[in-house]
Amino acid sequence: MINFNYENEFTLENEEAIAKWLSDVIVSENKKEGEINYIFCDDEYLHKINLEYLNHDTLTDIISFDYTIGNELHGDVFVSVERVQDNAIDFNVPFEVELRRVLVHGILHYCGYKDKGEKEELMMRAKEDEKLAMFHVE
Repeated sequence: MINFNYENEFTLENEEAIAKWLSDVIVSENKKEGEINYIFCDDEYLHKINLEYLNHDTLTDIISFDYTIGNELHGDVFVSVERVQDNAIDFNVPFEVELRRVLVHGILHYCGYKDKGEKEELMMRAKEDEKLAMFHVE
């Protein structure tokens, strides 16, 4: 089950469509959907998590905690809406597209994709693009 939680004023449009798309992404990677929680927050909230749990004193757009059991994906994905807004401007893409990229990025981590080295980053970007193409609003 995919859940959306809000720690700020942001609310996700098309929750149902996005949850269905993320479920389809999970199936497309031959994984099972467990409980995945998205928590939308601001920079300050996510910065505190970054410091407390990862000892990183930086701003970031997403932090995912992976609780996957075998082939069944479980986890918490924290998303800084402020970072996503800034990144959308920096990358010259609509906010909604950048947001979906971040949302699927967390799922892809749970599927085993990494982004630490250049080769891994390229694979992650290719997978993000592939999964973004699966999103359709009817």
